[in-house]
Amino acid sequence: MERGRAPLAPAESIWTIDADGSVTLRSSSREDCEYKPQTVHTFLKNVVDKFPDKDALSIKRNGIWIQWTYSQYYECCHTVAKAFLKLGLEKFHGVGIIGFNSPEWFMADIGAMFAGGFATGIYTTNSPEACEYVAGNCEANIIVVENTTQLKKILKVWPHLPHLKAVIQYSGVVEEKRENLYSWSEMMEIGKKEPDGPLDAIIAAQKPNQCCTLIYTSGTTGNPKGVMLSHDNVIWIGIGTSRMARMEYGIHKVVSYLPLSHIAAQVMDLYAPIALAGTTYFAQPDALKGTLVETLREVRPSGFMGVPRVWEKIYEQMRAAAVNVTGMKKKIAAWAKGVGYRGNIALMNGQSLPWGWSLAKMVLFKKVRNTLGLDRCTLLISTGAPLAKEIQEYFLGLNVPLYDVYGMSESTGPHTLNLPDDFRLSSVGKTIWGGQTKIMEPDADGIGEVCYFGRHVFMGYLNNLEKTKEAIDDKGWLHSGDLGYEDKDGFIYITGRIKELIITAGGENIPPVLIEDEIKKKTPLISNCMLIGDKRKFLSLFVTLKVDIDQDTQLPTEALNREALAICKQLGSNAKTVEDAEKDEAIAKHIQKGIDEYNKNAVSRAQKVQKFKILRKEFSVAGGELGPTLKLKRPVVIKMYAALADEFYADTETPRD
Repeated sequence: MERGRAPLAPAESIWTIDADGSVTLRSSSREDCEYKPQTVHTFLKNVVDKFPDKDALSIKRNGIWIQWTYSQYYECCHTVAKAFLKLGLEKFHGVGIIGFNSPEWFMADIGAMFAGGFATGIYTTNSPEACEYVAGNCEANIIVVENTTQLKKILKVWPHLPHLKAVIQYSGVVEEKRENLYSWSEMMEIGKKEPDGPLDAIIAAQKPNQCCTLIYTSGTTGNPKGVMLSHDNVIWIGIGTSRMARMEYGIHKVVSYLPLSHIAAQVMDLYAPIALAGTTYFAQPDALKGTLVETLREVRPSGFMGVPRVWEKIYEQMRAAAVNVTGMKKKIAAWAKGVGYRGNIALMNGQSLPWGWSLAKMVLFKKVRNTLGLDRCTLLISTGAPLAKEIQEYFLGLNVPLYDVYGMSESTGPHTLNLPDDFRLSSVGKTIWGGQTKIMEPDADGIGEVCYFGRHVFMGYLNNLEKTKEAIDDKGWLHSGDLGYEDKDGFIYITGRIKELIITAGGENIPPVLIEDEIKKKTPLISNCMLIGDKRKFLSLFVTLKVDIDQDTQLPTEALNREALAICKQLGSNAKTVEDAEKDEAIAKHIQKGIDEYNKNAVSRAQKVQKFKILRKEFSVAGGELGPTLKLKRPVVIKMYAALADEFYADTETPRD
């Protein structure tokens, strides 16, 4: 079988490529047929032909914004592709890219596609061994690294990568000269000297249904899998989401800062801006350490996306700042927040805005948006994991509505969207135009597995036919593994994960995420928690507290953060560290109170939480408890704390209520 062709390609149940390269569409959906299948090269070249001098990319270096027009962007990608071919890139082999977002990241990504390779983002948090796995799995011929830190990872495992022919560093100075190791400028000089003919022939032979990029799963349940996405997958989703969200053509601006190894960031930062002839601005590498808002104020984007942790950080900072607001200012702010919340709920229900909206906008809403650099933003997205309802409601009160978007790498990112004129709290939105959703085998409450169909469904997992067949059935439906239901208005609600279900010793199926989220909502001192009880007599809970993060290692410390200290003070506790908190009766009562409040409304006795334990170490990506998308690695945590879990169940008696 030819590399780059999936053993099962569901997109072909919608359209096929004939022997002569012509396209046959089989779908009767207007939205499906509206976007003609094309390659990434054609997609970008069409914008270049229309707007050659429009800014495509912009980054601030040494205090000055540097721009690339669409014409320059295209020429750089073309040059990179020629260099990759010269350095030994073979058809349908990987080009690994590991580093923070930059124009060079984009050029390496698109250059790999032009040259017929697989653009393959690698998580910057990966260990050398994890990098080796990804590079080996995609048989990478070339790896592009950001700096010395990432380079060292690749140099360590290079001897174990027989397909790797060249490594390119795109930022900083290459400190160690060695064979087949190049700086970005050296690589570009190689490309400039190469003739166009060989590359142009490769581009001309490409088809929309061929794989062009790989997105590796986070590996929360095993080795990462290479999600094969076709040219048509990424283009269709880029165009479709942009039109569904009604983003304005020609003036769209985004700030790129979320890891580009995730498909959500690629759709938001790379494909949608091309679809809209927009501009991507790159944040500084320390964006999440404090400079992101500064960049947002400068750029004033029209769209912005954050994972829940980003919104949580902003929420925590704003809550901490609000502590210093007193007297009449505090009363006015509270009134305005009430108007903001009621107004956005009214908009959600198709009703008129409440009295005082214009005044609240003047005294609070406008100031908040200006402070955050979001005054021109028409679409604010939360993605990657469920956003806590408390945080969503808080931002609604500030008239900064956050719209949940839901999907997975296997659906090229978004499958459902909430939008400013069409959203529901707690929902993940409606199915993308041209896509379809089916709830498989619903129970009496209409809850079943959420399955997707459409041109955004992936081609399969690279070199993994078994897992591909598990994910996609013989009708082309992608099985998400998520449990949910669809309401009468077409909004989708996610209620849990099939594989995350806890099955107690009594045989009851329990979705842990819903319980964990409810307890976190009721207990603001808790940062994370994990329910345990699989094959056990009752449920228990591991709890972590809100702590400071070491900005160099990104590992959590034991020092309680500013918000946690404020909560402790309200509780009458002097705790400053997790160790202090473990011994503090006031904190134990605070956590137990939140659990008790949840237990009052638990659907059954089996779903009540009987015991809890504060862990010394907060969950984190760097620590291994969270995946790159901040999903909890339950098997990892269970293994880490197996002995502690056993202590919960050492007694022979089941705790009484």
